[in-house]
Amino acid sequence: MLTRTQLAASIDHTLLRPAATRAQIEALCAEAREHRFASVCVQPARVALARSCLSGHVPVCTVIGFPLGANRPEIKAAEARLAVAEGADELDVVIALGALRDGAHDEVIADLAGVVAAAGGRLVKAILETALLEPAEIDLACALAVAAGVGFVKTSTGFGPGGATVEAVARMRRAVGPDIGVKASGGIGDAASARAMLAAGATRLGASASLKILAEWDNPVPTNMSGSTGY
Repeated sequence: MLTRTQLAASIDHTLLRPAATRAQIEALCAEAREHRFASVCVQPARVALARSCLSGHVPVCTVIGFPLGANRPEIKAAEARLAVAEGADELDVVIALGALRDGAHDEVIADLAGVVAAAGGRLVKAILETALLEPAEIDLACALAVAAGVGFVKTSTGFGPGGATVEAVARMRRAVGPDIGVKASGGIGDAASARAMLAAGATRLGASASLKILAEWDNPVPTNMSGSTGY
């Protein structure tokens, strides 16, 4: 079982609410420095602020094409370049869901590959929004994301019709194999759900309830993640 320190190092401490204030982002960053979370994940407009607060002590993650994934590929790439210029270390990009469901595989790959190129070697996580996909589409999305060169696949934005589930995480792990990361996000609000996601194959968690998860880690309350909703 992971120690609390190891657990913290697997959590992207997240605040993506559109009305989040400067003071809330500053508090998020202070918490991340104290607990040594894997990263802070903030909206693109808050990247520079988070970078200045963290001074390189904790990586800064931001979101691209968020939350719908429906931006034009050149806009996603430009957004990624600007985020990197302002100090982002990791980029979580929503895939082109419509193109995926159209069967336009080359478009999905090109869309993600543009962000990977703009990231300049920084970690890119492809958000699949699994609650909108059939099981076979999850498998396909994973394969296309890996072909595009991402380092992680991620379950959810937290703003869709559902969040992470154990079933989706396990399926994604099987689809990408052992060498690509799997990030579970959306509805992970306590230690029991975090433990379930890690057991299913997640290597990173996205959570806004990070402090609660840490506080409960040694004595979690049982929960059922099959019907999880977004955070």
